[in-house]
Amino acid sequence: MDETAAPLFRQVASLVEDSIIDGVLGPGARAPSTNELADFHSINPATARKGLSLLVDAGILEKRRGLGMFVTEEATELIANRRHSGFAASYLAPLVDEAMRLQIPRDELHLLLDKVCESRGLYM
Repeated sequence: MDETAAPLFRQVASLVEDSIIDGVLGPGARAPSTNELADFHSINPATARKGLSLLVDAGILEKRRGLGMFVTEEATELIANRRHSGFAASYLAPLVDEAMRLQIPRDELHLLLDKVCESRGLYM
């Protein structure tokens, strides 16, 4: 799914999730506040709050009264599991569809994928 087409509150949630997956926000770390997110992204605080609420509902963040929201111990695993289960549909299917439109043969597609993986340091 094209993240820029997603509602703003979902984009906010995705950005916070990215920070968790990338290790910027580890377990127990304080998440950015509603106001910090709203100011940084120039959005309405209600929109930022709705994005953070998605993460609370998913068990990724926990509210600590008077202190803010914090990353749960299982956040990274929860995010990775959800993203892993949708990976093929979200990324591989569109890639294959475009390769078919461009008439890129399967073996060439494999070579291209291998080259990109190697350029990013991922060796299979």
